[in-house]
Amino acid sequence: MNHCYILRCADGSLYTGWTNDLERRLRAHKVGKGGRYTRSRLPVELVYRETFATKEEAMSREWHLKRLTRQEKLRLIEGAGRSEEENHGQSACQALCDLHGL
Repeated sequence: MNHCYILRCADGSLYTGWTNDLERRLRAHKVGKGGRYTRSRLPVELVYRETFATKEEAMSREWHLKRLTRQEKLRLIEGAGRSEEENHGQSACQALCDLHGL
């Protein structure tokens, strides 16, 4: 499986990435070997993830997530923690797509 994910860094910033092995990638981030950006902002916490069948889908989603504003990412993260009922029958992804007219 392929994953697109968002980490919250110790300084409160958000890091977005993709991987085909989420557990391995998170371990690497947590010991300072995951990425230059997160290396100096430890510890990091996984706050959002999506799973895809193909690498291309995960990479495309990462590209789209990286173009969101911080506020949009925070709404996505918040929405992921709520049930569809709390999101008025929409998944967090659907709500974000609606926000952008996609």
